[in-house]
Amino acid sequence: MEAAPYPLQIPKNIMTLVNLRTEEEHVDESTALTQLLFMGAQDYVVELYDKGRISLGRAADMLGVSTFDIIAIARERGIQIGATEEQQKKSRETATSLVI
Repeated sequence: MEAAPYPLQIPKNIMTLVNLRTEEEHVDESTALTQLLFMGAQDYVVELYDKGRISLGRAADMLGVSTFDIIAIARERGIQIGATEEQQKKSRETATSLVI
């Protein structure tokens, strides 16, 4: 992933979270801040996808991950992407009945 420098003033309460993450994850402040920023970006991109504002492929491109990763990220956040198990079961039953 290519990085770009950006001047930024970070609120103190966010820096408190950054410092907590540095202690918990044993990383430096820059890494902790990048990780927290990416977590927020994941939430936003999945929200955009869930609202139909971007495609699954675009969501993956924006985060630099695979479409399978986007589906996993969404599921971790309780967002169902694609057909539910119930819908898949009904589709299989319908397909089976059409074949016979």
